[in-house]
Amino acid sequence: VQLQASGGGLVQAGGSLRLFCAASGRTFGRQTTIAWFRQAPGKEREFVAAFWRGGSRTYYADSVKGRFTISGDNAKNTVSLQMNSLRPEDTAVYYCAADSSIILSSVRVPGSYASWGQGTQVTVSS
Repeated sequence: VQLQASGGGLVQAGGSLRLFCAASGRTFGRQTTIAWFRQAPGKEREFVAAFWRGGSRTYYADSVKGRFTISGDNAKNTVSLQMNSLRPEDTAVYYCAADSSIILSSVRVPGSYASWGQGTQVTVSS
């Protein structure tokens, strides 16, 4: 499946942004896990959040728990990431990824995902 990430931008600390991950070509499968990762300059790509369509289960990195919310919209075939109380350390390129074979132990591992979007820049100013 091809993924398209959108919604990034520049925001002040404490502000909010909403990112969208849309599938093109076909719909997300029932057992698909859609995740967001981010990568800041000079750092490794890190897990942010994931949404498992099979049971609408969600997973979050500790650093974003309570501030970010991931959710799916089946009608629009999209997954969104609502980001509140943004901090300068949230600045990164955000990527969405999807795979239908994710197990619990691999949900936070970038290499587990076969499909990736192009990334969208999020910049939080202090």
